[in-house]
Amino acid sequence: MKSEPTFVSQVGEKANRKIKARRNTHPGVWSGLGMMGLIGWSVAVPTLLGAALGLWLDDRYPGGRSWTLALLVGGLTIGCLNAWLWVAKEDKAMRDEQEDDHE
Repeated sequence: MKSEPTFVSQVGEKANRKIKARRNTHPGVWSGLGMMGLIGWSVAVPTLLGAALGLWLDDRYPGGRSWTLALLVGGLTIGCLNAWLWVAKEDKAMRDEQEDDHE
């Protein structure tokens, strides 16, 4: 006759599985490269779009101002802000997950 596992033993088993899973999860090289690529594209796309729009405006409305340079800097600023916000959000999610694991 088998006895039912107690609540304490169930919690202990789950905790051991969680610890083992945490030890075995190493983000690989591909994961890191994917993150770098994602951040790079989030900066590059607005920068290139700003430059393209600036070239179009300079071609259509020639004058003393360089729309290309202004919109390139604007796109770069937006892209960097976008990447910074995304990294901050991911960092917060990782910290929240670690706090949940410690409880």
